[in-house]
Order: sequence, then structure tokens, then C-alpha cells
Amino acid sequence: MAEIQTNEGGGKKKGGSKQKKFSVHIDFTPMVDMNMLLITFFMLCTSLSKPQTMEINMPSNDKKITDQDRDKVKASQAITLILAGGDSIFYYTGQPDYKNYNSLKLSSYRADGIRSFLLRRNIDAVQKIKVLKQKKLELKISLKQFTDEVSKIKSGKNTPVVIIKAEDRASYKNLIDALDEMQICNIGKYVIDKITPGDLFLVKNFESKGTYAGKFVTN
Repeated sequence: MAEIQTNEGGGKKKGGSKQKKFSVHIDFTPMVDMNMLLITFFMLCTSLSKPQTMEINMPSNDKKITDQDRDKVKASQAITLILAGGDSIFYYTGQPDYKNYNSLKLSSYRADGIRSFLLRRNIDAVQKIKVLKQKKLELKISLKQFTDEVSKIKSGKNTPVVIIKAEDRASYKNLIDALDEMQICNIGKYVIDKITPGDLFLVKNFESKGTYAGKFVTN
């Protein structure tokens, strides 16, 4: 509460009357209680930030999955990404030709790099999801319908399968960037697999031929 205290003992005015002095004292104790009530109110009414999770498909340990089954996937629609550290990322489609290092392509994480390539390979799913997003904005479909339809499109038969492999030079940031590209390009089928000696041989051979010096492939 605010209190006004008077002090009559001061100097005199020219007319001979005493000058009254006023001192104001404000008690902030009630303000503390009000602040605590406001903090409690906002804590109860505000929703806390929810952690964002990313779905990652890890390679299965099931012995029923043979190398022949993996070769069938690679030969059809598989795209293998090899994270080489920095801004460099190699890729090849289908089964690699270990006798020809030119079967390996060099790209980057830029918009005109691996993203452009993945978007072209997944163009049908990208266009269908774009139409669904517009319908959701126009409230023609519900959020659940949108989620279910997007899941069906991403897991379609003609959508690519991306296999992500990392060298020792690759960092966690490179892996997160690669996973971000999966979301941006609407890739629904992707796994993180171990890099093979053949893949390392391809990269080493590619770099030793002098073609590594900043030449990125976008197609």
C-alpha cells in the first residue's frame, strides 16, 4: 500500500507560513503475491514445448533377409548415399559398378545438389503430396486424412528406397542433414546401413583420379 507521510518541520515561505514536505512510501508486498499468481497462471495455462521426433528405419537383424533380397532392392529403385564429411556426399543408383569409379556421383547438401536429384526421382509422390497440402489448407480434408494419405503415398511401389551410409569422416551434422533431405523430398522408405569395403574402394578410387576437386553432380 502507498503511504503519504507529512513533515511539517521545514523552512518557511516568504509569507511566514511553514512549508509542508510530503514523502511517499510504497509497499510492494502485495505486488509479490500478484506476480506469483500470474506466474502460476501462465505455467498452468501454457503448453510446454513438445520434443520433435524423427522416424528412422534401422537395418534389420532378421536372418531371413538375405543378401539376394537386398540386391533386388538395390537393382530396382534404390539410391545409396555415402556421407563423406563436409559438404560432400556421394551417391549411386542400383548396384554399384566397382570396376568403374564413374558409377559414383559427387554431390552436396545444397538445394541444387542431392535434394534436386531426390526430388526428380520422387516427383510423383512430391506432386501428390503438394495437392494434399493444398486440400488441407482449404479444409477439404482433415489432418488425419492428410496424414494417412501422405503415408500411403510415401510407401508406394514406385517411390525410391534410400540407403544412407557414412564414412569415418562424416559428422553427426552430415547425418542429420541427410535425414532432413528425406523429409524435404518426401522420401518415406530409407534406412541407415553400414558402409561396405566396396563403397570405400569406390570413394577412394574416385578421389584418387582427381575428379574430387569441387565438381558436384546434380543429375
